[in-house]
Amino acid sequence: MSVKHAIELTCTDGVRLGGHIWEARGACAGSVVVNPATGVLARYYHRYAEFLTEQGFDVLTYDYRGIGASRPEKLRGCPYRWRDWGEFDFDVAVRMLRERNPDKALNVVGHSIGGFLPGLAESAPAIDRLLAVGAQFAYWPDYARHRRLGLFLKWHVAMPTITGICGFFPGRRLGLLEDLPAGVANEWSFRRSRMELSYPRHQRLDVLRRFASVRAAILSIAADDDEYATPSAVRRGLEYYCNALKTAVRLGASDLPVGPRGHFGLFHASHQNGFWLDTAQWLRTGRNPWPSRLEPDPSRKAEPLVRAFLDLSRG
Repeated sequence: MSVKHAIELTCTDGVRLGGHIWEARGACAGSVVVNPATGVLARYYHRYAEFLTEQGFDVLTYDYRGIGASRPEKLRGCPYRWRDWGEFDFDVAVRMLRERNPDKALNVVGHSIGGFLPGLAESAPAIDRLLAVGAQFAYWPDYARHRRLGLFLKWHVAMPTITGICGFFPGRRLGLLEDLPAGVANEWSFRRSRMELSYPRHQRLDVLRRFASVRAAILSIAADDDEYATPSAVRRGLEYYCNALKTAVRLGASDLPVGPRGHFGLFHASHQNGFWLDTAQWLRTGRNPWPSRLEPDPSRKAEPLVRAFLDLSRG
């Protein structure tokens, strides 16, 4: 069994987060922060974290503010937002691991929103590699066409309505992920085609500069039956990392012959002897295990970001 320790992280705004440090077995090859998807408990990734320790990595798993071990006593009226998860929560996670292993590579495994929000953190330039699994920021026209209407009604009509009534989104009671703070639920529900448009105008340029400061190698992975991380959704998120070395792959049944796929399936333990081994190889070496599954170069989609920089600079 891997050695894990419960820890508490204190963010720069004073919010405290619960999590665990998982110690590498044998010599440490590097550190890994695991960023959860929206409304998913950190413990969902514990088996994967234990697996990474067997591959020689120290691993940090943690719950974002408002979720699981980081949930306050009262969630109703809680002001936490998606952006706080990147600007404060992920930021302290990176700083903690950098302090723990200053001479080792610092990697991130981010699931869904967890693969997008690293660019919001001031400490993001410290990242060496980012493995983004099903990463996107939930702009509804990017959802898979055959599921778009149902997902729109669920997340962009029902969720904000219920959140307005309850003061938070009672996802657990409804069988829809975990409970969410109102700010998180509403940022998801009302996300526009450009992420920075959810910020006040005077903050937008700074947000874009933080993404542009990331120069990590990014491998974006999505299953071909992922209804959220469609090719357009993945490209929309990756374009913000305009100075990173980006690679995107899309995997099908022949690449993942055992276990579930979709948006949540790749962290199922059935992938331990296949997909998980390939991800560990990339975290260690940076070599893409799926060269035949490359998507079109996501850097070609950086032009809107450059144009946004120019427009904001002039304004």
